[in-house]
Amino acid sequence: MWSGAVSFGLVSVPVKLYSATTNHDIRFHQVHATDGGRIRYKRTCSIDGEEVEYADIVKGFETEDGELITLDEGDLDSLPVATGHEIDVIEFVPSDQIDPLLFDKSYYLEPETKAAKPYALLREALTDTDRMAVVKVALRQRETLALLRVRGKAIVLQTMLWPDEVREPEFDILDVEVELRPQELQMAASLVESLGADFEPSDFHDEYRDAVADMIERKRTSGDSRPAPAPEKPSDDGDSMTDLLTALQRSVEAARGSSGKAPEKEAEPAPDEPAEEKAEKPEPRRRTTKKDAAKDDEEAAAPRRRTRKPA
Repeated sequence: MWSGAVSFGLVSVPVKLYSATTNHDIRFHQVHATDGGRIRYKRTCSIDGEEVEYADIVKGFETEDGELITLDEGDLDSLPVATGHEIDVIEFVPSDQIDPLLFDKSYYLEPETKAAKPYALLREALTDTDRMAVVKVALRQRETLALLRVRGKAIVLQTMLWPDEVREPEFDILDVEVELRPQELQMAASLVESLGADFEPSDFHDEYRDAVADMIERKRTSGDSRPAPAPEKPSDDGDSMTDLLTALQRSVEAARGSSGKAPEKEAEPAPDEPAEEKAEKPEPRRRTTKKDAAKDDEEAAAPRRRTRKPA
């Protein structure tokens, strides 16, 4: 995930950094109980209730007196960014002076092939002196305080919290004087000794996670499950091209209509839109009566009026 070099004095150890821990929690999706559909959330404004596009979202900080300060991408880009790829050793401190409460995340350092010897030299020096190296490193464009400590044959980069991120226990009851008798202290010490053991992490496991996994498997094998809804597939290129051609054809027809030109006759008119170019069907021939025939004869016998052109 990250590559750089450990630098102390004139020695540089090229390394790669990998996460030393993983999370095995069983993750659930929120689904609709009726049909199993996934629950989706929309970004909405608390004032007007409208959905907000991601491009219109900025970061906001509210002060104690109720003022809102907003920072956009331009403001954030102007901040100093740590982009170095060196783990700079500041000092070596005794291991017992480091409060584990400061520990944050753990990463393994893997040496490059050519750096096997200086890597081993640093590891053995930390082990023999029982010290840890206090370092500063840039991870995800932010400078972080960290430690280098030894775990087996590997050197671990242990990121740390900044001192102001650790809270102090402000409990008034801790300042109350409590009288402890020697007999009580001796019995408490005996109880501690009776439960004493060497710590083996493999002896412990997450019983809650195991119970959840067993429940899921039991429901699956007993038939208490259903197929997950298939996600909606986006339309393929063919459908998109058809929609584009249809839109272009309608645009051309609209342009011709606005210019007064008659649209070209289509080879095959759409079934739901009858062609306008077709001739109207002739009306059925009416049955001729004697009265209608006499009227037609009179009109035919009447002399036609001829219009003379002016000289």
